[in-house]
Amino acid sequence: MKRILLATGLILSTTAAAFAADAVVYEPVAAAEIVQTGFVWTGGYVGLQAGYAWGKGRTWSNEEPVSFDVDPDGFIGGIYAGYNYQAANGFVLGIDADATYTDVKGHLSVTDPDPEPDEPLDSATITQELRWSGAVRGRVGYAMDRFLPYVAGGVAFGRIKTFGVDDELGVPFDLGTKTHVGWTVGAGAEYAFTDNVIGRAEYRYTDFGKEEYAGNEDIDSHTTKLKTHDVRLGVAFKF
Repeated sequence: MKRILLATGLILSTTAAAFAADAVVYEPVAAAEIVQTGFVWTGGYVGLQAGYAWGKGRTWSNEEPVSFDVDPDGFIGGIYAGYNYQAANGFVLGIDADATYTDVKGHLSVTDPDPEPDEPLDSATITQELRWSGAVRGRVGYAMDRFLPYVAGGVAFGRIKTFGVDDELGVPFDLGTKTHVGWTVGAGAEYAFTDNVIGRAEYRYTDFGKEEYAGNEDIDSHTTKLKTHDVRLGVAFKF
């Protein structure tokens, strides 16, 4: 009898332990949240920039085998603004837009290669001028705490004016002014001096594309294009 009671008690205690084990509720461990440490680049910004640009411009007649090249250069300065988003893996995606006043121009003296008989050679000074420019670009960078190297590219706009002056008569003539649309690519780096003040240095290459201009009784219809390089420094306030 004692053995039977002992065996029964052992079975009951084992069964009770099993039920108790089944009654334990196992809650899944919540995944640890990824916390970004250091400076976070997410946010909007607006800033001022200035720099120097140089390039190559060309205008050619659509009717005669005549063309001329200029090498414009000069100061640029303006504003920029945009927004960045920093992912958990450190990559920063953004959009950036800017508008600049430019004093970029080049001059070229040209001489008529086929003058009229018994007339002096006609000569003139041609000027090509980039009056303003702007761009809307996408950016991709990698955050190293407060240091952000990046590449950027997008659509570029530029107001180009071409004109000249007759060297002998001093009479000005206009070859046209148009807003060109092209593309731009570049690379740069930013550094966050404080949580709100960010400095920038970048290089940019821009192809403003080509545009056709109507002629008149004195000037052939012609095509103008312009490509530039520039370096810029900027400082922005981050929101």
